[in-house]
Amino acid sequence: MSGTRFRLRMGLLLKSDITRYGNGTGKGMPRFQYWWRKAQETSFFPLKAFYVFMLRRTSGRNLCEFSFHIKCGPGLYIGHPYCIVINPDAVIGSHVNIAKGVTIGQENRGKRKGVPTIGNNVWIGVNATVVGKIKIGDDVLIAPNTLVNYDVPSHSIVYGNPCIIKHRDNATEGYL
Repeated sequence: MSGTRFRLRMGLLLKSDITRYGNGTGKGMPRFQYWWRKAQETSFFPLKAFYVFMLRRTSGRNLCEFSFHIKCGPGLYIGHPYCIVINPDAVIGSHVNIAKGVTIGQENRGKRKGVPTIGNNVWIGVNATVVGKIKIGDDVLIAPNTLVNYDVPSHSIVYGNPCIIKHRDNATEGYL
């Protein structure tokens, strides 16, 4: 991908994130999310180093572990951006809501060794944990305080520990 097309694409990702925050001005968007998109956007080393520095500084204030290596589609919304941990190798789709205390992590042994892949239009509730090499489908609602360590099909609601998966069309309707 050419440098110009990549910058254009990343500029659109930042704009789509900003539009998810209420009035479309970005008011309420966590500062670390802004610096994260900017760090991904540039390939000019001095500027990238500055953006990464600002990302680390601002995410640390919110007690969040948020790397610029995270692959995420447009329209990420982080409500109450505190104590969020996301593995740098995680893959997150578009229009995903992440709440306070969420962990998207790696499992280091067993058949689920690896990191999660999260689909589009997913709502992840407060203190939910998603771990292991699993796939979360599209249009999935993960309830607060849920441990997800199994694949979740599209159009589902997940709750509990161990997780219980219930099929529901339009699972995230009214949440996203």
